[in-house]
Amino acid sequence: MKFQVELFEKYNIPTPRYTSYPPANYFKETGKNTPDIKQIIVESNKHQPQNISLYIHIPFCGQLCLYCGCNTHITQNKETMRRYVDTLLKEIDLLAALLDKNRKVSQVHWGGGTPNYLPVEDVERVMKRLHKHFDFITAPEVAMECHPAHLTKIYVDKLVEMGFNRLSFGVQDFSDKVLETVHREKPLMPIEEMVSYIQSFENLSLNLDFIYGLPYQTLDSYKETMQNALALNPDRMAVFSYAHVPWIKKQQKSLEKYGLPTAKEKIELFETAYRLLSENNYEIIGLDHFAKPDDDLSIALKNKKLHRNFQGYCTLETTGQVYALGVSGISQMENAYLQNTKDLKKYEEAINRGEFAVEKYYLVSPEEKIIRKIIEDIMCNMAVSLPDIALEYGKSLKEIYEITQVDLVSLRQYEAEGFLHFSNHQLKLTPKGQFFMRIIAAAFDPNMKTNKKNFSKAL
Repeated sequence: MKFQVELFEKYNIPTPRYTSYPPANYFKETGKNTPDIKQIIVESNKHQPQNISLYIHIPFCGQLCLYCGCNTHITQNKETMRRYVDTLLKEIDLLAALLDKNRKVSQVHWGGGTPNYLPVEDVERVMKRLHKHFDFITAPEVAMECHPAHLTKIYVDKLVEMGFNRLSFGVQDFSDKVLETVHREKPLMPIEEMVSYIQSFENLSLNLDFIYGLPYQTLDSYKETMQNALALNPDRMAVFSYAHVPWIKKQQKSLEKYGLPTAKEKIELFETAYRLLSENNYEIIGLDHFAKPDDDLSIALKNKKLHRNFQGYCTLETTGQVYALGVSGISQMENAYLQNTKDLKKYEEAINRGEFAVEKYYLVSPEEKIIRKIIEDIMCNMAVSLPDIALEYGKSLKEIYEITQVDLVSLRQYEAEGFLHFSNHQLKLTPKGQFFMRIIAAAFDPNMKTNKKNFSKAL
């Protein structure tokens, strides 16, 4: 597929990423009128999905990458990390006391920061506590985001022994110049050697993550990066657009002195990745993920059973209401979102008092659940049937249109551009439209009619 640069430039506008609906910048600060957090968690036991998805946030890194948009804490202090894990264990105890014992864990995702910067013994302490409190489904997904600069074969061995079955490598780029410019630490051992070792385990899947839009990335250098990635033959790959939000992450401002790729150049970088991955039998999942045809995600996409949360894409089999542990983590329940404080001290003090360290919350209205479902269908399965949505939620088609305040003018415009087909109240994205799914989803978001929030650009 040849991308039309003028279309990308025309529609490269600030748009939510829609990892949740409403997005996180709509969450409310906790205060004297905050509802009972423990009661919100207890109430979630009554809702679907019944499976439990656990997110473990490890904020620690040895060095700050300048492009980073995550909640991180730079330290070399092992005692700080040990105390943090002690607090995590207490938080697990608090959570487990409120969740129905008949519910099972289908997904555990470790994110950061750099989870594998944590001593492996501390990872083991957390996993043992989880297994003490919770039953797991037969084949849960247990995944960790890993920085190659802190990974050894012994560490991998220990993770496998604990039941981890998916690792994500934040490679970002194979160019030394790019990595040095963005302050990304180099791998502890050659990537090729570590990947080969991971692939020697029968039940351990590998995902490689890359970023496009960084200083000094050129068509030739990024083509070489993708070719190197393909030579490693991972199960999945993710090619993320760098989100430049210096008003939130101030260190990103320093990248501007090196020169960031223009929108046109970013499109060409992604086009290079898309073409090479497609030619080598990887199927695109959503906007920026790629998987082999026999991968669970590819199969779920074909069967319209793909799901998405703050941790990324997953299948309906491993989907659960998300309960986040650790600083900045966001729990995603059917009726509410809860976000923990980003402050290590406040987090520890709250948990030691026997309280959850929630800093922000959002109660999702019945109408917002409908909008959320429509946006999820577009972002995951590239199609949505409004009659099916109406039937599922016991509404008329007229009510669905009223709730979403759907921007029909924009949808017709997108149809004219060749992004979608919209007839009989059913929308289906074209292969071209898949790359514009965020702005298409935004047409069903009534908040965007009066939006005053800051978002990164759509592409």
